[in-house]
Amino acid sequence: MWVRRKSLRWLNELSPFQLIAVYYLFAVTISSILIALPVAHKPGVDMDFIDVLFTAVSAVSVTGLTTVPTADTFSTAGVFILALVLQFGGIGVMTLGTLVWLVLGKKIGLKERRLIMTDQNQTRYQGMVRMVQEIVLVVLLIEFVGFLTLGTYFLQYYDPGEAYLQGFFGTISAMTNGGFDITGQSLIPFKDDYFVQFINMILIIAGAIGFPVLIEVKQYLFNNNQLQTIQFSLFAKLTTITFFALVVLGTIVIVLLEFNNFFADKDWHEIFFYALFQSITTRSGGLSTMDINQFTEQTQLFMSSLMFIGASPSSVGGGIRTTTFALVVIFILTFARGGNHIRIFRREIHNEDLNKAVVVTLMALFLCFLAVIALSISEPFTLNEIIFEVTSAFGTVGLSLGITSGLTTFGKTVLMLLMFLGRIGILTFLFTFHNDKKKGKYHYPKERIIIG
Repeated sequence: MWVRRKSLRWLNELSPFQLIAVYYLFAVTISSILIALPVAHKPGVDMDFIDVLFTAVSAVSVTGLTTVPTADTFSTAGVFILALVLQFGGIGVMTLGTLVWLVLGKKIGLKERRLIMTDQNQTRYQGMVRMVQEIVLVVLLIEFVGFLTLGTYFLQYYDPGEAYLQGFFGTISAMTNGGFDITGQSLIPFKDDYFVQFINMILIIAGAIGFPVLIEVKQYLFNNNQLQTIQFSLFAKLTTITFFALVVLGTIVIVLLEFNNFFADKDWHEIFFYALFQSITTRSGGLSTMDINQFTEQTQLFMSSLMFIGASPSSVGGGIRTTTFALVVIFILTFARGGNHIRIFRREIHNEDLNKAVVVTLMALFLCFLAVIALSISEPFTLNEIIFEVTSAFGTVGLSLGITSGLTTFGKTVLMLLMFLGRIGILTFLFTFHNDKKKGKYHYPKERIIIG
């Protein structure tokens, strides 16, 4: 009893950011145990500890990088276990934890609300429980429709049991942007089936665009109060515009870079869907309709930049996030024009948010740079392959040029750290070292330094 109280006291002394990191580590531990169960594997298949741990981290962070072939490794029970972990990692530790508390009838106190706020990158306590309920409702509704649609459509490819299993796992993987597949070839078998691609793109976008955006769209579409006009928040506007601007830009650039290469012998509709799908999936989806190795190095490097940006805040994806990228770009343009304040949609951005965006971008660049240097020393692969793998892990995307299974234990460890940081977020990672002690009420004399 004394030991238990001491453990609880230790947890109570942690900050919300430290608790979130601990909870995700706990989730990785439980996931590793489930994935290591013999019932999760096909007969005769054994997984090394490092591969079990790597798969667990990849699933909890909804990345999709894997050192073992999913289709050849996991049994039907293993597929359901993997889907459960993806769902858990995609929606978030505190979101599902809060749902369990609500089902058990427990009161959601201030501390729990702070944890939800931290896990979902929110800035205020108000409406946290309601937001959790909305997130779960919207996600499950979208997944249910996706499951029925894909499962029924797959009846032309598989027998009923396999069709709905493929539909179930495919929907979970796409909606959570998990990137795992049980076809053995991602979506390459459906490279000519634009309906399957379209449904997967919708699911990837729904997972990556951000839960607050989905909630606001739901409120707009199903507003029963005709007298109340739904106003989209600045976050929803900035996120949506940035997200789809990057999708359009990515599609155009991929077409231009590959027009005389991979697309040279393709029809216009093949070019459009290949480019569009790869542009969308680099936001954190991880699924692919082609072998990325067939693209040129220039295209692969461009895709690496898209993976580095990643998805939107409060979504299933990683990376620096779309709003961070947008604020940094707008800040550079504003500074170049001599402005001192960032204004978007007749709103002025807080300096604190701008500082966070700059810090996240610089810290992410620094971490990815260190990872590239480390892997270029330890791994026998080209620099382009390493950069692609590093940005894929940090952006929790899951696309690969095929080197994941050939990495050393050190290389796999580096990627696991990147996937974990990509999932919990750079700010959560930095704030785990935050000192909450009161700051001194004094300032040192200021002095200018030369910049640039």
